[in-house]
Amino acid sequence: MESHIRKKLLEAFAKAGDDYISGQKIAELTGTSRTAVWKHIESLKQDGYQVEAVRKKGYKLIGTPGKMTADTIRMALHSNTFGQDIYYFAQVDSTQKLANELANGGAKEGTIIVADEQTKGRGRLAREWYSPKYSGIWMSLICKPNIPIQQAPQLTLLTAVAVAQAIEEVAEVSPFIKWPNDILLNGKKVTGILTELQAEADRVHSIIIGIGMNVNQEQEDFPDELQNKASSLRVEMGEIYPRERILASILKHFEVLYFRYMEDGFSHIKQLWESYAISVGKKITATTINDKIIGIALGITDEGVLLIKDDHGQIHSIYSADIEF
Repeated sequence: MESHIRKKLLEAFAKAGDDYISGQKIAELTGTSRTAVWKHIESLKQDGYQVEAVRKKGYKLIGTPGKMTADTIRMALHSNTFGQDIYYFAQVDSTQKLANELANGGAKEGTIIVADEQTKGRGRLAREWYSPKYSGIWMSLICKPNIPIQQAPQLTLLTAVAVAQAIEEVAEVSPFIKWPNDILLNGKKVTGILTELQAEADRVHSIIIGIGMNVNQEQEDFPDELQNKASSLRVEMGEIYPRERILASILKHFEVLYFRYMEDGFSHIKQLWESYAISVGKKITATTINDKIIGIALGITDEGVLLIKDDHGQIHSIYSADIEF
């Protein structure tokens, strides 16, 4: 994580916006000397930040590095809990693995682990998740909700809604959610979500939520086996997006939904999820480990279980399956 002073300095610049902030004021906010402030500003410049200094006015941040860093994420944040502690890595095998280790070590709720590249990214059912450098959001967040274990899958659906809302906000397009955890644009997957539980007996210790979003890949960047299945915001919208802005938007929407969920329960999340669901009311095929069920998707239960009505009128409860249209 970045130093406390650097964190406070960036927060001061973010709050100042287009205004100058004096060296003395920064020193007071960061709890350090004006000499130390100058040294930290020089360090920011070396990392690609553009800081303007004007005599008798102070300092103003006028540009950030072109790459995403823990600092640029912090500058973009609009959340008060999620994203306050950031672990940022150029390359990891899996952000989920690190998040589990940090949660076991006492990391607080809201901690996020972000990487520019994953070499062993994981999706549902232990599938590999393609996570190349500099092009996507590969992130895990640590939650510590006071809920029964059986309600843990609800967090996957909540996260899907938050991601959909973030895409709407930043890309100005309405995605669909494919049960339980895929976000689609024009029928292709742009985001996947993996939820893992740490628990003892009937008590939730932590829930680790992994989010993999394809942001700025071009279509030829995807492996052959994903060409007809996966896409990115860039491919679908024709624009390159600042990854930190999307990441911060996800955290903002997640935080609002999460704390409402903790107060009011799942009903509001259920309604939102079904409003984005691509499968509700349509004929689908659900392939489970032991069976294949064909029928009309009716929606989800309060536990997040998918309900399918087959041609004989029997209603099936689907807890885990691959869904096809």
